[in-house]
Amino acid sequence: MGTDAKQKLWEEYSKKATPQLREQLILEYAGLVKIVAGRLSMYLGNNVEYDDLVGYGTFGLIDAIDKFDYDKGVKFETYASLRIRGAVLDQIRKMDWLPRTLRQKQKKLDAAYQKIEVESGRIATDEEIAQELEISVEELESWQVQTQVGNLVSLDEYMDQGEGRLENEVSEDYVQPERIVEQQELKEILAKTLKDLTEKEQKVIYLYYYEELTLKEISAILEVSESRVSQLHTKALQKMRLKLGGNMELFLG
Repeated sequence: MGTDAKQKLWEEYSKKATPQLREQLILEYAGLVKIVAGRLSMYLGNNVEYDDLVGYGTFGLIDAIDKFDYDKGVKFETYASLRIRGAVLDQIRKMDWLPRTLRQKQKKLDAAYQKIEVESGRIATDEEIAQELEISVEELESWQVQTQVGNLVSLDEYMDQGEGRLENEVSEDYVQPERIVEQQELKEILAKTLKDLTEKEQKVIYLYYYEELTLKEISAILEVSESRVSQLHTKALQKMRLKLGGNMELFLG
């Protein structure tokens, strides 16, 4: 369905919210749920089934359709993405599946990266991190894969602020001046941060966030396994979190 057809559908639904029109909107934006679920699955790895994420996200989409105010001029995709992410993360938090041991590993990794960077003035190598944690490099790689779900913390913070940010959203034809400055500053910080990544880590970040490719597509381009792509992504975010600090959730959002 094209943009004009979608607009007409929303106009009809805003005038009279019939079950038939509601069902049409759900079907029309089902693909958005899959996109959001796919992005979150990058952080969750094999801990939660992709189909389950789509299921949780669908409830978020329905909630978004029911609560969306078409007359405010806010882009529905922006609004719905927040609702979908929120529904998925809410359900995951209710499941309380993240073991305390993984949270502890995440904290230890963060502390080790920060300590070595402060002492050496550069990003730590895997060997240095492993030595600091008194584990093998192989065990470190296992930690990095396991703790990639720790990045949900940033996403969680983003969701908690999403409701308030959404109220300040404006139409696509106008962007608030402070938002332009914020985006420009973030781009500058991000550019500096990317320089600290290895070539393959940079490629993974670029292909995933800018080209929006899947893990499978990236693995084919880089000629490495999907698990290796996931590991590179985790290591890149680990380094970027130290540099981006409070801006991390803007990048992930």
